[in-house]
Amino acid sequence: MSRLRLILDPFLLLLIAMVVLASLAPAHGRGARVVDMAADVGIVLLFFLHGAKLSREAIWNGARAWKLHLATLGTTFAAFPLLGLAAQQIGALPATMRAGLLFLTLLPSTVQSSIAFTAIARGNVAAAVVSASFSNLLGIFLTPVLVALLMGSGGTAGMISLHSIEGIVLQLLLPFVVGHLLRPWIGGFVGRHRTMLGRVDRTSILLIVYSAFSAAVVEGLWHKMSRAELALLAGVCVAMLVVVLLFTWVLGRALGLAREDAIVLQFCGSKKSLASGVPIAGVLFPASVVGPLILPLMLFHQMQLIACALLARHYGAEGEGETMKEMAK
Repeated sequence: MSRLRLILDPFLLLLIAMVVLASLAPAHGRGARVVDMAADVGIVLLFFLHGAKLSREAIWNGARAWKLHLATLGTTFAAFPLLGLAAQQIGALPATMRAGLLFLTLLPSTVQSSIAFTAIARGNVAAAVVSASFSNLLGIFLTPVLVALLMGSGGTAGMISLHSIEGIVLQLLLPFVVGHLLRPWIGGFVGRHRTMLGRVDRTSILLIVYSAFSAAVVEGLWHKMSRAELALLAGVCVAMLVVVLLFTWVLGRALGLAREDAIVLQFCGSKKSLASGVPIAGVLFPASVVGPLILPLMLFHQMQLIACALLARHYGAEGEGETMKEMAK
């Protein structure tokens, strides 16, 4: 049942529902301003809770198992962006979609699903916790820097501004640091109410998505995008996922990683975080472009869940078979 839940992600269905709601009843005028303010509050709360959740021990442990962690970070923040830059040459896609593909490749890895898939695949769960958490932590700093470097020119010129940089500091970094500094006092509460706070996380993201797509719909999003373009976008996302899954598989063997660590590299290195990507986009880019910009991320998110769930089940069965052989000797 848990594997089926990973593939048929209920949260993604809620995200799609927000897109439909924004398409049918977009917020505009005073309503849009209220929704935007609520989305800003949601972003601050989201990163405050991220800071409060992450233990200092997890940060320091990120420096250990350096070969695995460097390979994961290299894939996430170097190899992946090269795919995003290559996608900029696909002239059949609108400029905003190409920008969305590049933005997708600059994001950190997921945490929860990476760890869950590693466990199903009988990989090194402890290493997955550290690697995914470290990637997410660095992403708060690295993603905005990479966006400024790679998306500050060409077809995406004008998306990054001084106001965006102020937003990064005030809405992302400052709440994260404050939350982490307050962890000794609120860490117990956060741990005891993890389920409830997880709902707060997801509600914030849903609100941000509704706000973003409302602005995009008011600007004529669905009139500017054809079915052929959406199909091509989906095809590009599939191709990028296949390439990075093959790359992490080959890299793990080239580095001589143990099977358990190679599984961590593939699952942590091939994923992109929707939970981080949506609020970061809301801070970095104008409201009118956030909707189409995160569309590639939403597509890729579901594709990575399906592909990694199938791989995890295969690796898990393979690992179980090897264990049975060892016991039979």
